[in-house]
Amino acid sequence: MANSPTGDSMTERIVRVLETFTSERTVQSASEIGRRSGLPSSSAHRIVDDLIAAGLLDRDEDAQVRLGMRLWELALRGSSALRLRTAALPHMETVQAAIREHTQLAVREKDEALFIERLSHPDAGANITRIAGRLPLHASSSGLVLLAFAPAGVRSSVLTSPLRAVSPETVTDARALERVIAGIKRDGVAIAPGSIQSVSTGVAVPLRYEGEVVAALSVVLPRGADPEPAVAALRDAAAATERDLRRQRL
Repeated sequence: MANSPTGDSMTERIVRVLETFTSERTVQSASEIGRRSGLPSSSAHRIVDDLIAAGLLDRDEDAQVRLGMRLWELALRGSSALRLRTAALPHMETVQAAIREHTQLAVREKDEALFIERLSHPDAGANITRIAGRLPLHASSSGLVLLAFAPAGVRSSVLTSPLRAVSPETVTDARALERVIAGIKRDGVAIAPGSIQSVSTGVAVPLRYEGEVVAALSVVLPRGADPEPAVAALRDAAAATERDLRRQRL
């Protein structure tokens, strides 16, 4: 039920406050939260104070606010993403040790790829993704895999929406993207040179549970590197993770 002059429910206003935090913006003042959430200053300050009292937000000695540990704790309870990450992590470590490049696990969240784990090597090349970071589905190898195996309605929505270029080589033409998707569904792998950064190539494979693609495993290679060793390592890791998932309920 709406309970504010703007028609927002309390839940909607709390979500607007929490959504002002991003992987790049982890600390901000209550005033900045109010401005970014679009809420009246008094409402934003009151909600922030209530969330701090509940442990969902924390305020430091400089009056800067960040997400609270209790929010993290609650998010992990019963989380299918946590169980997926736990099953995949040992096999991601095997890939990372062999390929010695960034190794990532992503899931689809609406029309974006959400990265829930990343392993890095000191000698690995450039990579803009981070844990809890998001990218458009059409703009990374992981996202392309998730898009290719997403429900038809999701693909249709992405293909009929403006496709934002993350780099000069991001596929932004709907017909070209349809051809890319068809190739991924046929070959079971996405190889995306320059889609995020011109110096790198993303390679990703699907991760399935009970026949459905639930995630994408990927590595980020230097541009021009042979992708075949990475493809083989990722497929082995995906198969091993799928076996482990079958032993537990995701």
